[in-house]
Amino acid sequence: MVLGVSLDSVESHRAFAADNALPFPLVSDTGGVVAAKFGVPAADGSADRVTFLIGRDGVIGQVWPKVSVEGHAAAVLAAVRALPPAGG
Repeated sequence: MVLGVSLDSVESHRAFAADNALPFPLVSDTGGVVAAKFGVPAADGSADRVTFLIGRDGVIGQVWPKVSVEGHAAAVLAAVRALPPAGG
């Protein structure tokens, strides 16, 4: 499952998802609770862009702390494909 989480409002997420035809849900974390739990630096109403790959066992398997748009999706997809199969 893919989720996007940011400090932006639900309304902002709705518009962004529609404008970009996102195939996954966005979660609004306006209070920064999720960012804080994951240790993502947040200040002045924005948070760093960080990607977490959480395995089927619920354990964080990989972290990309400095997301660069170019090549990022391919790197994450490769890591997902390298995960062991369900039940294996």
